[in-house]
Amino acid sequence: MLTLPPELKTRLAAPLMIGSLPVYSRVLQSPLSGVTDLVFRRLVRRYAPESMLYTEMVNATGLHYVKDLPQIMEVEAQERPISIQLFDCRPDFLAEAAEKAVAEGADTVDINMGCPVNKITKNGGGSSLLRQPEVAAAIVRAVVAAVDVPVTVKTRIGWTDQEINILDFAQQMQDAGAAMITVHGRTRAQGYNGPARWEWIRKVKEKLTIPVIANGDIFSVEAAVQCLLETRADGVMCSRGTLGYPFLVGEIDHFLKTGQLKPAPTATERLQCARDHLIALWEYKGLSGIRQARKHLTWYAKGFAGAADLRGELCLIETVEQGTSLLDQAMERLAMV
Repeated sequence: MLTLPPELKTRLAAPLMIGSLPVYSRVLQSPLSGVTDLVFRRLVRRYAPESMLYTEMVNATGLHYVKDLPQIMEVEAQERPISIQLFDCRPDFLAEAAEKAVAEGADTVDINMGCPVNKITKNGGGSSLLRQPEVAAAIVRAVVAAVDVPVTVKTRIGWTDQEINILDFAQQMQDAGAAMITVHGRTRAQGYNGPARWEWIRKVKEKLTIPVIANGDIFSVEAAVQCLLETRADGVMCSRGTLGYPFLVGEIDHFLKTGQLKPAPTATERLQCARDHLIALWEYKGLSGIRQARKHLTWYAKGFAGAADLRGELCLIETVEQGTSLLDQAMERLAMV
């Protein structure tokens, strides 16, 4: 049976302080492109009332050339604490974008310096900034000067195994004014392959005075506890573990606060959540929401008899009625088992 170590309970009892902002949870929902829109964040918030949430990352250059803010920047008052994540390599554009993010309601502004995707890195954003620490530091200084909310950074441990520079890089981000840093324990070259190297996160924690958040391989309450013990980080950030499972952030948060494990949702409860997700995406985005829902629904449909066949059907839906009908039939079958 999993127990909460007394050392961990004591160490994490106080609020997470991001600059002057107190956050009453040590578990954060990672920004995920194509995933953490308003609809998904509402579901995470349903189970994790105090955790920091993040928008999908926003292109600061694209934002510079449009009059109206993109839908991915839309936030709600009940989402707070909420952070808007930005990416780019231009300090002036990022400073301008940060001002718009704060005006939209962001409690913090996060700068993405870890995305490994080629279309981001080839233009100087994301994890390519690990190879340009002077530019990265200039970005942080510019954004800090532009806004009156904490500025944070999310990054990786290095570009390749031969270029692991996170210790010097993180120090430069702190010196530039970052109020918190989240470290994904993989290099850019790794992508999402191989185990996250939490030992580097611990080294970062030992070096810095600002909060350090651990990211990578947080797929369960047990993994979160082990990560916090090994890294001595100030919190954990959940990423891929929440795909089709928006319960995870709340489960970890509940355990860290109470020492009690929440009962895992049943297959029926997961499918009911999927149904809510589908309907909300349809209401928020129309037909594009249905197309986006396909991947979400297949992530929910696992771990029960008939799940594989259901996934095959859900990834082809064209209407909200098709999706809800398939989910309702699956829940009816589960009730008969």
